Amino acid sequence: MSKTTVMYLVRHGATAQNEATPVVLQGSGVNGPLNENGQRQARQVADCLSRLPLAAVYCSPMLRARQTAEAIAAPHSLDVVDVADLHEVDVGSWEGNSWSRIMEEDPDYYRAFMDNPADTPYRDGESYRQVLHRVLPEFDRLLDEQAGRSFAVVAHNVVNRVYAAHLMGLELRLARELRQENCCVNVIRRKSDRTELVTLNAALHLSVD
Repeated sequence: MSKTTVMYLVRHGATAQNEATPVVLQGSGVNGPLNENGQRQARQVADCLSRLPLAAVYCSPMLRARQTAEAIAAPHSLDVVDVADLHEVDVGSWEGNSWSRIMEEDPDYYRAFMDNPADTPYRDGESYRQVLHRVLPEFDRLLDEQAGRSFAVVAHNVVNRVYAAHLMGLELRLARELRQENCCVNVIRRKSDRTELVTLNAALHLSVD
């Protein structure tokens, strides 16, 4: 009988940049902490996952992901393990800018990126396809290492989007249409060498205190 492996893939809690008006791109270069709301979200997702028999908790090395992962790991008395290649997309020279400013100052490249982020990188940064090539081997490795068990991974908006699109068989240029709320949970299941996305962007645990 084949064993079932379950990965709970979480997006980190909110940061000041996530909740700025307008939203500011932070990518892999801005490495700030969770804000007050992000800390609350981390507690809520930790409570949700506390009921599950997690064997391990992994995360991107970025502070916002690690803080979220530490909240998830605490009820299970687990240490958090960093996975270097799960860091967020490199947004290049757009780092620290809002989409409205980018659209105004770099309109032609902005349109090219929005039309096909799979093959048009963020200006001076990574494309969605480059991100997928970076993260896919790591997710496969973790699923292999934790075969037959359940575990959690805390990563990022673009990382989660491209991986989910891959599992769904979507054209990668459409990945940006997939929602990833802060501290949402995606459920990925592997059984009989088949890996599938069971749940996308679950956020019912994020009730307002």
